[in-house]
Amino acid sequence: MANIIGDNVKTLRDDMGFSQSTIARFLNVDQSLISKVEKGERNLSADMLEKLACLFGVSINVIESSNIETSSLSVAFRASDLSLEDLEAICAINRIALNSEYMAEILKG
Repeated sequence: MANIIGDNVKTLRDDMGFSQSTIARFLNVDQSLISKVEKGERNLSADMLEKLACLFGVSINVIESSNIETSSLSVAFRASDLSLEDLEAICAINRIALNSEYMAEILKG
């Protein structure tokens, strides 16, 4: 499962245009951990998976899925180097959008 998660983290990270260093800074870990996760050599904690799912605008189930569809929330970045505050803002916005989608599904029945 670690390799599936690692592959999905890499796919989502690339789709969002984030470097391993950016993800590491967001998770407050060393960049080498992200590299090892993507290679399937290390695992992420549940808290880290939750933070990444939020940042990528997907559910944790998507990150753990063996058949990932890259339909994360679209965000246009005009900055080449996002600060930690920028990443946290993106995460907060994605959380609101994901909650809104979830509520819409509930209302549909």
